Amino acid sequence: MDVVEMQQVLESIGKKARRASAALAVLPADAKTLCLNCMADAIVKHAGEIAEANARDIANARCNGMDEAKIDRLTLTMARIEAMADGLRQVAAQKDPVGKVLSENIRPNGLKITKIAVPFGVIGIIYEARPNVTADAAGICIKAGNAVILRGGKEAFESNTSIARVLNESAAGCGLPDGVVQLIPWTDREAVKLMLKMDRYIDLVIPRGGEGLIRTVVAEATMPVLKHYKGVCHLFVDAQCDMDKAVKIIVNAKCSRPAVCNALETLLIDRSILPEFAPKIAAELLQKGVELRGDAAFCNLVPQALPAVEDDYHAEYLSLILAVKSVDGVDDAVEHINTYGSRHSDGILSTIEENIAYFTKNVDSSTVYVNASTRFTDGGEFGMGAEIGISTDKLHARGPMGTDELTTYKYIVTGDGQVR
Repeated sequence: MDVVEMQQVLESIGKKARRASAALAVLPADAKTLCLNCMADAIVKHAGEIAEANARDIANARCNGMDEAKIDRLTLTMARIEAMADGLRQVAAQKDPVGKVLSENIRPNGLKITKIAVPFGVIGIIYEARPNVTADAAGICIKAGNAVILRGGKEAFESNTSIARVLNESAAGCGLPDGVVQLIPWTDREAVKLMLKMDRYIDLVIPRGGEGLIRTVVAEATMPVLKHYKGVCHLFVDAQCDMDKAVKIIVNAKCSRPAVCNALETLLIDRSILPEFAPKIAAELLQKGVELRGDAAFCNLVPQALPAVEDDYHAEYLSLILAVKSVDGVDDAVEHINTYGSRHSDGILSTIEENIAYFTKNVDSSTVYVNASTRFTDGGEFGMGAEIGISTDKLHARGPMGTDELTTYKYIVTGDGQVR
């Protein structure tokens, strides 16, 4: 299909989404809840065909040499398909954010000014190899009163097409407007470029994927972008801590699912406990197959570790590789995180209250942990149900983004004949 034909199809998609968004914006809360529960039931009902489509994607990925960490992100097990449905049900059960009164005041002249939450309108989402995003994005956008235009990666094209079809049919069966959930039917880059110029129809675009994709979207989009670049997540082991708990937390943060953005990428260890703690944590991580890349002090204590270079401390590995560095106290740890981190998720493992307070106040990240794994940075774990992504921006949302983060606001000003 040539560019002109693509533009025509995208124009049709945009018009349908705009019309659907107008109807969704005023749809009663109970109607949206009913639809989302029907969509969840449909995902379960059609789990077999979704799994078959996903199997085709996985087979293609292996033929193209995709590494196992990325294949894990692509894979939809029956448990993950059930989790998609559960995420939709959790979103359905949440309080509707649309119409929420954010503030209210009466001016000296008698004007009543009410600030209320309203949908954005149409949200475009561009994402890569995680097909569960198709259901998560559709559900959370509908709950917040938005139509959604999805553009998934080529790796998950079959999966995304199957999931989107199920969701579209289910939504239509519940009486939702045609075009409330649409999937761009091509995977080539030209489609993305054209989509990013659709500011006439798309009010906000959210990219989910690698840093290269996100930077491209930021550079080319003519509408606002809500983004997260990458997850260079840190844990700092303080001079005083519960070492057994610290080991457990670190292993979980690095190894439970290394290919996700909230996985641990750099471990910082206070120099005063390095001789005791470095061999202890290294033994556990090496047993799990983790490749360690450390500074000179760490490598002297752990001969299996490779010498780290500067780029290692900037890296989002998304695999079983961990950068390790010794630091001189909590202030040095904070400086390292604010220099090398990505403002995603960073934590301190400590029993020193003063250091904990300093760390939480001074680390400039969307989510800061105290004695817990970074793996909890997730919409489901935060009680949001499905999430639209994790923002490392400071405007308009930060951290895991749920339904509240997919609304904007407007002012209703009520008077009784006032003039200025």
